[in-house]
Amino acid sequence: MIRAMILAPESLRGKTFVVTGANQGIGFQAAQAFVGAGADVVMVCRTRDKGEAAQLLLQAMPGAGGVRLVLADVSLKADCRRATQEILETTPRIDVLLNNAGVLATSYRKTSEGHEHTYATNHLGYFAMALGLLPRLREHGGGRIVNVSSMAHRQAKIDWDDLELHTNFSAWRAYGNSKLFNILFTRELSRRTISMGVTVNCLHPGVVATGFGKTDGGVAAFFSRLAAPFLTKAEDGAKTSIFLSASPAVASVTGKYFSASAEGRTSRLAQDDGAAAKLWQASEAATGLTA
Repeated sequence: MIRAMILAPESLRGKTFVVTGANQGIGFQAAQAFVGAGADVVMVCRTRDKGEAAQLLLQAMPGAGGVRLVLADVSLKADCRRATQEILETTPRIDVLLNNAGVLATSYRKTSEGHEHTYATNHLGYFAMALGLLPRLREHGGGRIVNVSSMAHRQAKIDWDDLELHTNFSAWRAYGNSKLFNILFTRELSRRTISMGVTVNCLHPGVVATGFGKTDGGVAAFFSRLAAPFLTKAEDGAKTSIFLSASPAVASVTGKYFSASAEGRTSRLAQDDGAAAKLWQASEAATGLTA
């Protein structure tokens, strides 16, 4: 199992990891690795039945640390605000936030709060969870924020007048843009937290066979099934997330993009600090949060 390959038993005892989208795929594999190494894990999941089923599996692991479930749809600012407040009130120590939850919406739709669904989930959700939990992450020093991005960021094209693609929606462009935003957010947040003792990094997990893309139906579900035999297994796709979350080798590394547990190359746009600052301003306006 992946925890045996990467994390020694009891190596994370006394630490707490918050994992969004922890009920399946990469999120579940990462949570399993942390729990197996003795850590306490807070699972942030959208649906109760899937969250509780995954929670029971993790709690049954030999030597498991504590496993708690917090329900939240991270595409909604109100849910992120409620979830982070609940976590702060019940979790005296947070060592790592793994922002993993993500979607690829195959058609244009807005959340109940008026944001395009992919943008809201993949970017604003990361922004809100990170800033909401930042006060606890910085308390003990050495806190880490890990954002799951993708090499799909290379296809991104930003229209600052239509950041959420309300008038010119394309599913693949919306997804690629959101993954670019993960990297730009990582760069800007790392700059703002470097004096706090909190590191912020992001990663490409590989093209992974998970439940991702299947729940929306349509074209994404079709290609997900078609490509399944050629995709990376979730336990392998989780390796870089686990590495950035727990390895001493990257304890002081911040603001970087990783692939296959090594620093990777990004697009030129992903290295644009001006774009990162501009996105930060838009994100503040959308969420009412800042750091």
